[in-house]
Amino acid sequence: MKPVHFLAAYIATAAAAPVQQLDKRLVLYTVSNPLLQVVRNVDIAAKRLLFSYDTGTGGGPPSPGGVLGLAAVATDRLITNAEVAAQGVVDLGDKSAIDNNKAALNGLQTLEDYKKLYEGYWAATSAPTGVSPGLLTNYTQDLLFSMQRLSTNPYAVRRLAPGETLPFSVDDTIVKNLTGTDNGSEVIVGIDLDTLLSQGRLFYVDHSVLKDFETEQSANHAGGCDAYFFIHPTTGQFLPLAIRTNYQSNLIYTPHDSFEDWLLAKIMFNADDLFMAQFYHFSGSHFVSEAIFQAAVRTLSEEHPVLAILRRLMYGAFGIRPLAVDILFPVGGLIDRHFGYSGRAAESYSNYLYESGISGAVQANYFKANLKRRGLIEPAFGPALTHFPFYEDALPLWNAMHTFMTALVHSYYPTDASVAADNEIMAWMDEANGSAEVVDFPNRATMNSRAKLIDVLTHVAHLVSTAHHVVNTNALITAGAVLPLNPGALFHPIPTAKGETDVAKYLPDVDKSIAYIFNTGLFSRPLLAGTDRTIVHMFDDPVMLLRMKPAVRIANNVFKATMEARSTIFKHRRLDSNGLSQGMPFVWKTLDPDVAPWSLTV
Repeated sequence: MKPVHFLAAYIATAAAAPVQQLDKRLVLYTVSNPLLQVVRNVDIAAKRLLFSYDTGTGGGPPSPGGVLGLAAVATDRLITNAEVAAQGVVDLGDKSAIDNNKAALNGLQTLEDYKKLYEGYWAATSAPTGVSPGLLTNYTQDLLFSMQRLSTNPYAVRRLAPGETLPFSVDDTIVKNLTGTDNGSEVIVGIDLDTLLSQGRLFYVDHSVLKDFETEQSANHAGGCDAYFFIHPTTGQFLPLAIRTNYQSNLIYTPHDSFEDWLLAKIMFNADDLFMAQFYHFSGSHFVSEAIFQAAVRTLSEEHPVLAILRRLMYGAFGIRPLAVDILFPVGGLIDRHFGYSGRAAESYSNYLYESGISGAVQANYFKANLKRRGLIEPAFGPALTHFPFYEDALPLWNAMHTFMTALVHSYYPTDASVAADNEIMAWMDEANGSAEVVDFPNRATMNSRAKLIDVLTHVAHLVSTAHHVVNTNALITAGAVLPLNPGALFHPIPTAKGETDVAKYLPDVDKSIAYIFNTGLFSRPLLAGTDRTIVHMFDDPVMLLRMKPAVRIANNVFKATMEARSTIFKHRRLDSNGLSQGMPFVWKTLDPDVAPWSLTV
């Protein structure tokens, strides 16, 4: 058995060996074995001394410390920095092109001018699939705005329960008008707010907590909006009902307001929603997966298949939070420049989301459990959503990950009892619930079946891929942060009265807009599209697979084929004859598994 401190050199040597020799040179993965546990425990004890905990980088749970921990961070920072540098070259070239043609932007004096920021720029290189078709042409449509809650940020919205206290009131005349139908030959009278609630048709997004965090008062503005959405009683469409500003006079906007006032309200709400999405993902993907992984490193042998698959999934992960501390959170950093809340607020808000369990809870935020709890799938009351693009796109990927993890776990654990008998797995549960500060992780009493272990491993795979990339990576420049509908802040004071006539003045100016798109582009990964770094190849590590049991290698082939077939669906996705795709007036391809990476990125 190889001591742990020889492992890196050992794997590197084996990886360089001819393929036909690998099976002779590599030690196969094994679970906890009483006959060998004394030797394994020596290696684990050595790791625990050298891989310790340090203060959470950028807040949150502990980050790696000790000789091995800091070495892991340094290695991952090289990976992260190399990816960012490569993307920076691409992105800078795109920025230079538009910088040299600013005159064509007309000073961004009108909303329509903001489309020019993307016409002939960015899409060829920085944005791997281009700006989502329809997003620039249909951005004023209410259906587009509402369906963003079910696609570009699916983490904020929830269905209100019948009998729940309504957060705010909306005039019944307006609500009945919005929920009614006039098909030309017949007028169907709508229903009021209380009836929407009692029928389980009313949804809510609450960003009002943001008003308690530090804002950038000098030039960037934000309020902390909350909003209602509803399932229309006749059409079944998911639509916006009202937006409240939670600022000074606390205006409530509805689609019955003027075009300018209502559009401004939607833009104001989206600025809050974008901020929430970014730091929900930061705490819910990065904080959670790192904490789980560190606990595993300190408790599982390097010959354990569970640690092997976690190492694969956590490729480069420790390099991301330090970069956030360097460029996002400082005074004058990217958050201060582009958002209505400060970098210090972003760090505090991330802590709040993690520690409260909103983003940090593991079991409560399992893919289906989270969506079911918020009434988005399998609702206990009210009609089902006619379209839910995030669920439609993420479910096949989650199912494939779950199938792979089932093959892996069943290969090494013949019974449920064999999971509970694995001393290293039980130690992992203890560590995660202890020093690693993982929220809502299974414990040794509840980790009593193969299904429970499969759920945990599938969740980590989901966190580093679909859960992360839906709101970050390529999603920003192609959909979630596309101007004019999705700025990070307002650049004119929040109104205290209605009657706006110039919405464009609230948006970033030419230089700020170009910088905003450039910085969203830095998070994009077009250079990885179509390579072995996409979700298609999530488990496709030849050295790791050769150390696994044959069933795992077969499962990887099945996974790859499933993802390739799924990618074909994305690549052929278009607007239909009604101008819709997945019930939305724009084409959303963020989770194409041959474009999105299989691991965390910035």
